[in-house]
Amino acid sequence: MRVVPFTLYSRSWCHLCDDLHAALMALQEPGERFEVAVIDVDADPALVERFDELVPVLFGDPARPELCHYFLDVAQARAWAQACAAAA
Repeated sequence: MRVVPFTLYSRSWCHLCDDLHAALMALQEPGERFEVAVIDVDADPALVERFDELVPVLFGDPARPELCHYFLDVAQARAWAQACAAAA
């Protein structure tokens, strides 16, 4: 099983965050499992300053550029999953 890591910057009362997370999980293909680290931006003032009105923000790897914010960019998410497969 191929594991594909994602990081989702979110907040607990955000319906867009819930929608993006659900749409991402629906993209999983047979033989892959998405591991999504959900980080509550409201738990850290530095994250609020960085992401505040942009949430949800999705990264494949937090050290790389964001994949999308507000709504899932399917092409970017699939490209990240394929990059992880190629690296494995």
